[in-house]
Amino acid sequence: MKASLVLLLFCSFSLLGQKLPKKLSETDFTIGKTISIQSKILKEERVLNVYLPQHYSADSTKTYPVIYLLDGSKDEDFIHIAGIVQFGSFSWINMLPETIVVGIANVDRKRDFTYPSQNSLDQEEFPTSGKSAHFIQFLEEELQPFIAANFKTSEEKTLIGQSLGGLLATEILLKKPELFDNYVIVSPSLWWDDEKLLNAATPFFASSKSIFIAGGKEGEVMERTAKALYTKLKQQQDEKTRIFYEFLEDKDHGDALHIAVYHAFEKIFGSQKNTQ
Repeated sequence: MKASLVLLLFCSFSLLGQKLPKKLSETDFTIGKTISIQSKILKEERVLNVYLPQHYSADSTKTYPVIYLLDGSKDEDFIHIAGIVQFGSFSWINMLPETIVVGIANVDRKRDFTYPSQNSLDQEEFPTSGKSAHFIQFLEEELQPFIAANFKTSEEKTLIGQSLGGLLATEILLKKPELFDNYVIVSPSLWWDDEKLLNAATPFFASSKSIFIAGGKEGEVMERTAKALYTKLKQQQDEKTRIFYEFLEDKDHGDALHIAVYHAFEKIFGSQKNTQ
């Protein structure tokens, strides 16, 4: 009986093996490049994840806009944001042009994405915080020139930041707005430093800007401050400044980014098409 059962199992596995297709080849599947650079400003190595459009060619004269993604590690937001960019740039979708995505992998986001807070609880809970000025300098003086020198980039630059990354994106928008043309600010941590960033003067935008602010069901402070930022900026809106706001009632702090970015691309790049 046991011998018959073993023979039956052997025959079954043999038949199963005969039905499987023969593997002809196997290669790794990648969606971009990972580049390490040495930052003199930050005094450390930084890792960049770069998505290049399907038709990108170093030999072509065509140039591409660039999206800079905070929280851009492989295990953070890089893969799914690059996926939205790829999907949106398909010719049959045509939501945005073919675009390079530069994901900036984190070393210490609490350090890099925050300016110094006068709130003692902030200082206690975020002991390494307060170095955003150095990170902004890194973006301006090292990262953007490096990307421009190594890839075929156009002048248009977009910044995406969520949570503390949204706080940093807001700081850049208010203090150095010309670093980027488009800002996608999702669930910004504007509670930082007793909400003082909301009191900063709204700058005059010398060039065209598209600004998309969004948040989900994230509690009174997060919801109120995101809406307050929109209201503050809305007063600055003119013919060359487009400002959008969306409250994602069915999303929370953990899952608002993906759909917010999709909607941001629809609004920002759709608005650009309509003005051309």
